[in-house]
Amino acid sequence: MAGSERTKMAAGEWYSCLDDELEALRALARDAVFEHNCLPPRQRGNLGTGLKALLGGVGEGVRIEAPFHCAYGFNIVLGDGVFLNAGCTILDTASVRIGKGTLLGPNVQIYCAEHHRQAAGRQAGLEIARPVEIGAHAWIGGSAIILGGVSIGEGAIVGAGAVVTRDVPANETVVGNPARPVKRG
Repeated sequence: MAGSERTKMAAGEWYSCLDDELEALRALARDAVFEHNCLPPRQRGNLGTGLKALLGGVGEGVRIEAPFHCAYGFNIVLGDGVFLNAGCTILDTASVRIGKGTLLGPNVQIYCAEHHRQAAGRQAGLEIARPVEIGAHAWIGGSAIILGGVSIGEGAIVGAGAVVTRDVPANETVVGNPARPVKRG
């Protein structure tokens, strides 16, 4: 499919992240993130104004502790009462939707971008973007990593340090690398 690299990224097709338009969008995100991360906490409140304007959707009572990092911001939608603890990174080349009341521990990382498997493709900046969805009232433990294309169900728990490579059903608890369900009983 022909079109801009941003259009290809949004469509879930291979695109070049080295594109000037995408770099300009990342620069806007860096500015908003810098403001959020550098404001004194009492002045910033729950969310810096530039970051709030950048994000694709922000529910009531969302709080993002500094430092925070995102690639674009406009692909991130946060439900009411979402809390992101310090050090969270969201590489939002695709949609990242986090349901209401969900808590992310410190240093949680969400990676939507998958790089090309061939060295020449990686050198050309080729990526494909895969969305991430986290349901309402989930709890993602500190330093967990969530890879693109993953859905985490409502009320699920992801243990600290887990690497989530596949979907997690609602109300399931997963731990480890790769993340696996905790055996009951």
